[in-house]
Amino acid sequence: MKVIRFKSAESYEPEKDWKRLSLCAEKDISIEHFIKPPGHASPKHDHPNAQVLHVLEGRLSIITDEEGEEFLEPGDTVYIPGGQSHIVRNPLNRPSSGLDIFVPGRSFDFWLKRKK
Repeated sequence: MKVIRFKSAESYEPEKDWKRLSLCAEKDISIEHFIKPPGHASPKHDHPNAQVLHVLEGRLSIITDEEGEEFLEPGDTVYIPGGQSHIVRNPLNRPSSGLDIFVPGRSFDFWLKRKK
């Protein structure tokens, strides 16, 4: 068993006010808590890991070339297959938060290593 305390978990900001916190960083699964600032959209990206995104607060949209834009409310979850390009956007004028679950686990410094 491995306990990760929210208050002392590893964290960083890939961009101003876009906060990410590592809740689990294992080879077979990783879980990240995130806070997206008002109006923020991640750069279009993909990764080999399957992703499950769960909205905790606010509102988020997922944008893909295949499905267009889908809006998610608190409690909603989306599955994004590995390799599918996507954007995660906060359409609100206040922060939104959620959990990202990656299988297999993704390196927590993904956004720091990513080439723009």
